Amino acid sequence: MALKAMIRAMRPHHWLKNGLVFIPILLNHEVFDPESLGHGLVAFISFSLMASSIYLLNDIVDFEADRRHPTKCKRPLAAGEISERQAYMAVPVLLATAFALSLLLPQPKLFVLALTAYLGLALAYLFVLKRKLLVDVLGLAALHTLRILAGNAAAAIPLSSWLLAFSMFLFLSLALVKRYAELRITQDQSGLKKAGRGYHAEDIEALSQLGMASGCTCALILALYVDSAAVKQLYRHPELIWLVCPIVLYQISRVWFLARRGTMPDDPLVFMIRDWRSQVTGALVLLIMVAATILP
Repeated sequence: MALKAMIRAMRPHHWLKNGLVFIPILLNHEVFDPESLGHGLVAFISFSLMASSIYLLNDIVDFEADRRHPTKCKRPLAAGEISERQAYMAVPVLLATAFALSLLLPQPKLFVLALTAYLGLALAYLFVLKRKLLVDVLGLAALHTLRILAGNAAAAIPLSSWLLAFSMFLFLSLALVKRYAELRITQDQSGLKKAGRGYHAEDIEALSQLGMASGCTCALILALYVDSAAVKQLYRHPELIWLVCPIVLYQISRVWFLARRGTMPDDPLVFMIRDWRSQVTGALVLLIMVAATILP
């Protein structure tokens, strides 16, 4: 077995998304607490292994479709670099290791619950939900949000309803970007009337409208959060958090502009992590949050 091909099949470049488990630690101002960071790291590794097992199962299920896809045909399984049997053998090893790591956490039961929910939803998405109109993007949004909930469980941080609401609408918008980009590629490559799972080619404009509306909603939730009692307990100058709202609107709008121009990859979250403009806006948000916390 080609080890490099198996590692590529595990999609380590997608592990960046599991950095979401650190969000509750950051927002709870425990980013300099070694114990909290250690628990976050365990959660990150656990979710990365879990996600890799799902990616391998996905490649097995979509083997024939991937071989015909213009870009997914380059995946190691579709390209014949690893066998289906090798992929099947790797899945239980990755799953067992992911669950075993939970024993290193202070509240393993809560984290195992989040991990189990992620696995159950991911399997439901793989075999059923991804072929259902709109249910697929809701499932994707929930999978990303579960990473944040797992970060709460790993570091024993109370759940914030504000963060939960913000995350759901943000990730729904990004999931709609992902489906929009895939549908656009399918249209361009095949010219089919019916394209991409449960969607028709004419649905592409509706996806765009829903996605932009979801992005604006998450910015509205952030604006409401700024005036809440919760933010006043965490920040000395909560009024500075208002500056984050236009940054969020800019970032969401830019992602959608790029998607509509056909220059957005099929995973907008990975794109945002790697894109230098997104990194700058992320640094600005972090700077504003630090200033709101430490300024006299």
